[in-house]
Amino acid sequence: MTISERIFELLAAKGISQKKFSEATGIPQSTISDWRKKKTNPASDKIMIIAHTLEVTPTYLLSGVEPDGARGKGLEYLVVDKTSRDGVLLEHYHNLSLGEQERLMGYAQAMVEMKGKQ
Repeated sequence: MTISERIFELLAAKGISQKKFSEATGIPQSTISDWRKKKTNPASDKIMIIAHTLEVTPTYLLSGVEPDGARGKGLEYLVVDKTSRDGVLLEHYHNLSLGEQERLMGYAQAMVEMKGKQ
């Protein structure tokens, strides 16, 4: 299913007309109509306002999948901000050699197991 098809499905499910959707998002009705007629998708700069208006996450709007499995099956990946502690840790991990990565994974596993025994 395309992004625009998902949008129209959500509009129908929520009983929102294209006119009301246009007013809520500031997107011209003609543009919304083009998504249906020409089978195109909205521009990337509109995704956040569309997701907010339809009360779904951008992830759901783009993929049809919610992390909690509420719609479709759950995600098999994490999205991490590169500037967060997790992101910095992953960046360091990827700068290690394969052998160093394996040793680090072994160390992390041993720490988890030790914590479980406490």
